[in-house]
Amino acid sequence: MPSFKIDLSTAVVFVATAPEPKMANKKTGERAVDRDTGASLSTVGLLISDEGEGNLYQVTVPETGVPEGLAPGTPVAVTGLKARDWENEFNGQKRHGIAFRAVAVTPLGA
Repeated sequence: MPSFKIDLSTAVVFVATAPEPKMANKKTGERAVDRDTGASLSTVGLLISDEGEGNLYQVTVPETGVPEGLAPGTPVAVTGLKARDWENEFNGQKRHGIAFRAVAVTPLGA
């Protein structure tokens, strides 16, 4: 499926929730990895505010793009943010949504 670049040039972005390991299988503890690079993936909650509106997004980032100690409230720059729609079926029910992915999340002033 195609993905779409998101322009954050006029936005203010803060960490809302600290990075956590993204799991491929919660029952087995298997960690999700990037299909292209093999890097382990993490999920970080970002508060993105632009044009008077703020929204919380859960963004998947390779572990290599998440600096240690990234804490809630930290203003950050986001590199390569993209959105991709998804759809799947689980137990006979169709689900759909938008997945967000970034190359890196970097504290401002770092």
